[in-house]
Amino acid sequence: MGGESSMGALVPSLYSEATTSKMPPPTEELDKDILCPICMQIIKDAFLTSCGHSFCYMCITTHLRNKNDCPCCSHYLTSNRIFPNFLLNKILERNYARQAAKNASPYEHLRQALQQGCEVSVKELDSLLTLLAEKKRKMEQEEAERNTRILLEFLCCLRKQKLDELNEIQTDLQYIKEDINAVERQRIEICRAKDRCSLKLRMFADDPNSQFVTQSGPIASKKKWVHAQFNDLQDCYLQKRRNWARQGYKEEERDTDIMNREGYNPGLEDFKSVLTNFTRYSRLRAVAELRHGDLFHSANIVSSIEFDRDDELFATAGVSRRIKIFEFSSVMNEPADAHCPVVEMSTRSKLSCLSWNKYTKNHIASSDYEGIVTVWDVTTRQSIMEYEEHEKRAWSVDFSRTEPSMLVSGSDDCKVKIWSTKQEASVLNIDMKANICSVKYNPGSSIHVAVGSADHHIHYYDLRNISQPLYVFSGHRKAVSYVKFLSSNELASASTDSTLRLWDVKDNLALRTFRGHTNEKNFVGLTVNSEYIACGSETNEVFVYHKAISKPAARHKFSTDLENDGDDAGSYFISAVCWKSDSPTMLTANSQGTIKVLVLAE
Repeated sequence: MGGESSMGALVPSLYSEATTSKMPPPTEELDKDILCPICMQIIKDAFLTSCGHSFCYMCITTHLRNKNDCPCCSHYLTSNRIFPNFLLNKILERNYARQAAKNASPYEHLRQALQQGCEVSVKELDSLLTLLAEKKRKMEQEEAERNTRILLEFLCCLRKQKLDELNEIQTDLQYIKEDINAVERQRIEICRAKDRCSLKLRMFADDPNSQFVTQSGPIASKKKWVHAQFNDLQDCYLQKRRNWARQGYKEEERDTDIMNREGYNPGLEDFKSVLTNFTRYSRLRAVAELRHGDLFHSANIVSSIEFDRDDELFATAGVSRRIKIFEFSSVMNEPADAHCPVVEMSTRSKLSCLSWNKYTKNHIASSDYEGIVTVWDVTTRQSIMEYEEHEKRAWSVDFSRTEPSMLVSGSDDCKVKIWSTKQEASVLNIDMKANICSVKYNPGSSIHVAVGSADHHIHYYDLRNISQPLYVFSGHRKAVSYVKFLSSNELASASTDSTLRLWDVKDNLALRTFRGHTNEKNFVGLTVNSEYIACGSETNEVFVYHKAISKPAARHKFSTDLENDGDDAGSYFISAVCWKSDSPTMLTANSQGTIKVLVLAE
C-alpha cells in the first residue's frame, strides 16, 4: 500500500513537469474566448455547436456520450449538431505560432529567418559571422576560466590534504624515532645487566668455558605473529601515541618509576603492554573435558555457563531444564568420566541464562523460556524468589555487582525489568520497541544498564531517567545477542552479523570491530575480561580476540565423533563461554553438550 501511494504521489508531479513546457501560459493571461468551457484550456480541434458555442472536439464528444445538452446553455444537442469551426482553428493556429515565436530563443529566430529565405547581403553575413566568432571565443574563455578555477581549487584541497598527511607522518616518524631511542637505551641496559649476571653465573659454574645458549624459537614465533597482525598493531601504536600527545601530557605528571626505569613515553608504555599481552598467547589448549548430557536427555545444548564469586564452582543450564553445579577443581583433577555435579536443580522450562550473585555466594538467578526469572539458593537447592511478570521468553538476567539485591532481565515481550530480592513485584519497567536479547549491569554502577536488542542497537540506560536511553550505540547490522562489560567504561557486544564490537560508554564512542568467527542465527556465547574477548562460532570453534586487535588472537575447534554424528556434525556450534576471572582459563560448551576447559598458551 505504501509503495502504491508513494508512486501515486510522484506520477502527477512527473507528468506536470513533462507537459508544462508544451502547454500555453497560465489561463489568467489568455483570452477567455479561446478557452474550452469544459477543460478550461486553449481549444484544440475546435467544433461549433448549433447553439453557437465552441469546444474541443474530444471534450464535447465525451460530454455528449453522457448528456444531450450544451454544457454552456443547456439547449438540446446531439453529435449530429456539432460542426468544425474552421475560422477559430485558424485563429488558434496563429496564436500558437505567435506564442512559439515569442518564446523562441535568438538562435531559433535567426534559424527561422534564414530558412524562410530572408534577404541578407554577403557583407551582413560576414559581420554576423565575425560577431558569432567573437561570442564563441568569449564563451570558450569563460568556460576555460571556470574549469581552471575548479581544477585549481581541487589541487589546493589536495595539497592541503597531503600536507596534513605529511605532517602527520612526520609527527609519527618523530614519535617512532624517540621510541626507538628509548627502547635501544633500555635494551643496552638490559644487555649490560644480563652480561653481569652471566659473568657471575660463569664464576660459579663447574665449567668456566660453558656458554649460555639463547633459545631463538619463541622469539621467531612471536616475530612471525607480530608481522601477521602488523597493520592492526600499527594502528594500535599510533592511536595510543597520538592520544597521549593530544592530552598534552606533562613531565611532572608522569609515573616517575616508569620514566626512571625505562624512559618510555606513556603512549609507548601502553602499547608495550598491549604487545606483551598479545604475543604472550597464540593458541588455546584443552586441559579438561566433561559431558553435560546424559542417556535420558537427548537435548544437551548448554545455553549458559558461569563461574561463581570465588571461581570455585561453575553452573551450567540449557534446554535440559536443569541447573547443574560443578566443582572446578574436581573437573580439572578427575578423569572425564567421573565428573558429577555437586548440586542439581530441576526447572519447569528450558533455561536461557544464569547469573551468580557476586556478594551472596550461594545465590544464582536464572531466566527461562516461559519468561520466569528465578533466584535460587544453591545450598538448599530451592528457589527463594520467582518473578513472573514477563509475558514471553526471557533471554537474559544479571545481578548487579554494586547492589547485590538488584537484578535486571530482558524478554521477547520487549520489556526490561529491574527486580529486587526484597520484593516480589518489579521495581522498574522499561518498554522498548523490539525483543530484548541481552541485559547487563555496569560493574561499577547500579544505575547504568546496557541492553542488546533485536533492533540492531545497544541501548545504554541511566535508571534514574528511563524516558530515553543515555546513549544508543549503532553499528551492528543484525540483532545484538550479547552485551558484556570489560570495565566500567568498556562494553563489548555480539551480533548475528558475525561481528563483535567494542564501545566506550563514558565518551559514547565506537572503538573497534572484531571479525573472524561465524554467527548468523544462534546464541554462541560471549565472555570478557580486562584484556580479552572470547566468543563461540557456528563452525564449532571458540575464538579469542585481544581488545586492541580486530583479528583473532587464538581459536580452538571442538572435535566431533564422525561415526556417531554423521551428517549432523556440521550443525554443531559453540553455545556458551565464560572466562575464569582475569586468567587465561576459560569454560566453553557446545550444542552437543560437551564442556571443555581451555587455556591460552604460547
